[in-house]
Amino acid sequence: MKSIFPPLSFRRSASASILAAAALLLATSCSAPRAIVATGKVTPQGEFRVGYNQGFNLATAPLSKAGSAVKSAASQAASQEKVDYSDATTKLQAAALAYILDPVQPTADLNIRYGIVPRLDAGYKYAFGSHVFDAQYQLLGPTGTPENPGAGAVSGATYASIGLQFATQRAKLPSIPFLSDINSVLNFRATRNDILIPLTFSQSFGPEEEIGAISYGLAYAHSWVSYGFAPEKIFNGAAKVPELPLQSRNFSSFGGFVNLKLGYRYFYVIPAVSVFYQNYGDYALLNGASTSLSGVTFVPSLGFQLRIPNLMK
Repeated sequence: MKSIFPPLSFRRSASASILAAAALLLATSCSAPRAIVATGKVTPQGEFRVGYNQGFNLATAPLSKAGSAVKSAASQAASQEKVDYSDATTKLQAAALAYILDPVQPTADLNIRYGIVPRLDAGYKYAFGSHVFDAQYQLLGPTGTPENPGAGAVSGATYASIGLQFATQRAKLPSIPFLSDINSVLNFRATRNDILIPLTFSQSFGPEEEIGAISYGLAYAHSWVSYGFAPEKIFNGAAKVPELPLQSRNFSSFGGFVNLKLGYRYFYVIPAVSVFYQNYGDYALLNGASTSLSGVTFVPSLGFQLRIPNLMK
């Protein structure tokens, strides 16, 4: 009798794919998402949009602090019962801070938006550890739908909007060997809050973005970070180095973005890229030391969006 079940090799391959996908989500950053996939047109009143975005946060600051010598020092320090404070210890702290301020790792979020009134919508994103709330107000362009276009809703029509996003999370170092070694030595802890204000312009493909849009704009972000170190095995001579109590810092980011929305009426694919520059400022470290950080961040992403029309109309 012929089996109705897939071959064992197929089932193993499918299981491996599912586990790989789950591992990717678990590895994603809990930092606030900065991939901007919205267009200048807000969600029409009474409609829902749900989506998923997968991207990558590529920041130059942590990359510059994570050389092979620093990784080797982290591995060596993690294996010791007593660590003498040195220049290498300062570099470990700088690397930990750089990754908290702007991690190099995958990002992902699940999101939902609702059109509250004709020119205003609001949404929520769950970024696998970061909770994000935002609203967007449409400054320019019609407010209809593909089924019921507004006045002036033609292909190529220009839309513009301004948004406000707030995110809060308990920041932590990614679970990779190099950073796990650093955390075991420094006992690092941090929290952060972020706002993001994008100004978005877009041109519609088809009336009321029936087949998509191209969007571009500028963005301003501001972050508030609290951090501290409480090491148990770092010594300066015979004396244990005292912990660094929670320190508060904040910094601004300035950037631009472009995204492309492609699909038809109900389902769209949205590739996007954002670029930010930030001077993170000066940060106190253990033993009276300090470090300063700055850098550029690239955020490429690929999103999927489902439009749910207002069925009450």
